[in-house]
Amino acid sequence: MKRIVVLIFAFTLSLSGLWAQEANLSNSVKPIQDGPPLDGYYEKTDIVNRQVIPYSNIRSVDVMYSKRVWREIDLHDKLNASFSSPKSRLIDIIMDAVKAGELTAYDPTPTKEDPNGDAFKTPIDPDKLMAKLADSVFVPEFDAEGNQTGGSFQAGEFNADSVMKFRIKEDWIFDKQRSVFEPRIIGIAPLIAIKAGDVVLDPQPAFWIYFPEARHIFVNKEVINRNNDATGLSYDDVFIKRIFTSYIVKQSNPNDLRIKDYKEGIDKLYESERIKQSLMDYEHDLWSY
Repeated sequence: MKRIVVLIFAFTLSLSGLWAQEANLSNSVKPIQDGPPLDGYYEKTDIVNRQVIPYSNIRSVDVMYSKRVWREIDLHDKLNASFSSPKSRLIDIIMDAVKAGELTAYDPTPTKEDPNGDAFKTPIDPDKLMAKLADSVFVPEFDAEGNQTGGSFQAGEFNADSVMKFRIKEDWIFDKQRSVFEPRIIGIAPLIAIKAGDVVLDPQPAFWIYFPEARHIFVNKEVINRNNDATGLSYDDVFIKRIFTSYIVKQSNPNDLRIKDYKEGIDKLYESERIKQSLMDYEHDLWSY
């Protein structure tokens, strides 16, 4: 009797295994009639179906401490290589969402009311943005005999490789109600190199996007990991869990100065680390007795 039960149990397991295998990938040798075969042994649906997990609500009366910080993510850093992966490049995701009307791009031009140009005041029309960012291409003109008679510069396509860094604006907040000290990203801007003649200036923001709005795009976009194809990480995970390396370029101050306005050379990096450490020290001192 026990042997019969064991055989039935084993048969059931084999059927379940075959069913799972059929659900993942068909092993039939017959031609597939209903579209292309599955590219792999399972279908990645987790990222596609994810929803944004909302932040905990913060009341202004519970904010015991707040500090605004601007930092930059350098795409040349190996730890940030996933941001520029051709399979899932961050700037491509952002540009596709802007062109589709799913994400709003904001003008980064400083004004009297917005000295930093990052207050999300002026939306940019997607067509005008693409024309602004497109590389100029010289198109020659020829006569009937094939001789070049002139030419003109016309707008080409946006070169994603021109994005060298991303700038992040965020607030570090201590919520006394939850006893939590945490960063909340407010905006992200791709930085592109600006040329003045033959001189290449410091990378400047091409536009700003509002991060809470972008989260609904990022949550369904998988991040490529060089060490593991099954990480299951989305770009929303990367930013919320801080899976990137960066350096601080400015903190809120009475004179609205950037670090490079009062430090030079290696001292800019030291100042960036000092500001970062001061934030960590604040949290540490909260629980020191």
